[in-house]
Amino acid sequence: MEASPVLAEVWRGPVLESVHRGAVAICRPDGELVEAWGEPGRVILPRSSCKMIQALPLVESGAADRYGLTAEHLALACASHQGATIHTALARDWLATLGLGDGDLRCGAHAPYDTAARRALRNRGEHPCQVHNNCSGKHCGFLTVNAHLGGDAEYVDPDHPVQRAVRAATEEVCDETVTAFAIDGCSAPNFAVTLKGLATAMARFARPAEGFRGIRAQAATRLRDAMAAHPELVAGEGRACTALMRAMNNGTVVKTGAEAVFVGILPEQGLGIALKIDDGATRGSEAAIAALLVRHGALDAHSPAFRAYADHPIENRRHIVHGHLRAAETLFD
Repeated sequence: MEASPVLAEVWRGPVLESVHRGAVAICRPDGELVEAWGEPGRVILPRSSCKMIQALPLVESGAADRYGLTAEHLALACASHQGATIHTALARDWLATLGLGDGDLRCGAHAPYDTAARRALRNRGEHPCQVHNNCSGKHCGFLTVNAHLGGDAEYVDPDHPVQRAVRAATEEVCDETVTAFAIDGCSAPNFAVTLKGLATAMARFARPAEGFRGIRAQAATRLRDAMAAHPELVAGEGRACTALMRAMNNGTVVKTGAEAVFVGILPEQGLGIALKIDDGATRGSEAAIAALLVRHGALDAHSPAFRAYADHPIENRRHIVHGHLRAAETLFD
């Protein structure tokens, strides 16, 4: 089997010390493959990169409007957030609107990634709640669909009506039949798709009128625009998704997933990007997505955000620059 191409490199002085290999697919809404590195037909678990797909039933079912959800709620539904106050307060209010609480979530608890929130919990002698889970917004969305449908409490069961709706949406927007799934870190099923299928779905979010019809086009537009308008809710301070979307400020949306998956939704270009780094290193996926955004005119190569992720100096403990993390030159050729 041929090795995947190098998408990011780590240099120490003049020596190439490490590489991150992977695959990329870039598609149009009709499924046309515009560019690819590696095998675009590779089947992957999209992990959290597909949260906007998982949120489609929230809007399409009428649940979002029934419960008065705002663009902020929709952005949080698509988020892998830091567990900062802006995230947890919104999640708690959302649950209260449904007449539910933290115990109704099925995502599990973990310490917030946000330093201030983590320190505040420790100072109060409190343990993390499920709203601190980076996927709690997605799960609030699932609970909203469930309340609308009248399903039972175990909404993460793969055979639950909520997850059947997510699976159907995944197959339809990716133009693929899901043949496998795995349970994600938040206990929800994650449906396997090809990179090409995922890139096609992202292109359809970029140009919903070309890729979808009726209610789905409206739902995709609302979710995409909510993410673009509220990048701080999609991830948080110091995170690549938030920093890159702020730097572009042109409606382009990016979303990371665990194990070094990244997607891009480029409305101006009408393109969708999906990539996966073989070794699961986030630094590799962040470098690659930043380079691809520059390649297709969504991000300025001179912006600090580009340099932070695709041409990042590496310092030693005396703050002397001794190397660089760089996107591979093949992504710029």
